[in-house]
Amino acid sequence: MFRPNIGIVNALIRITCGFSVLAWATSKYCKKPWRDAYLIAIILGAMKVGEGILRFCPITYLFENRNSYFFEDDDEDYFDGDVEEVTYNPS
Repeated sequence: MFRPNIGIVNALIRITCGFSVLAWATSKYCKKPWRDAYLIAIILGAMKVGEGILRFCPITYLFENRNSYFFEDDDEDYFDGDVEEVTYNPS
């Protein structure tokens, strides 16, 4: 499935902040349910709690995979000055 990509301290901070945002937004949303901003804050707070419990952050996962993918095929040949230029005939 997936492996945890954030540490214990990071997970505890996410859970704490997520529950705080969730409690604040829920109390505000009960008084003014027509405000969409509180609903978005509820969703974001719940997402942070979920990330902390699972110890998996999808943004961290994307950044880890992006860096390994782009820099995987680095060669010294790209930086040499005497590399011949190859032209392609499209016909």
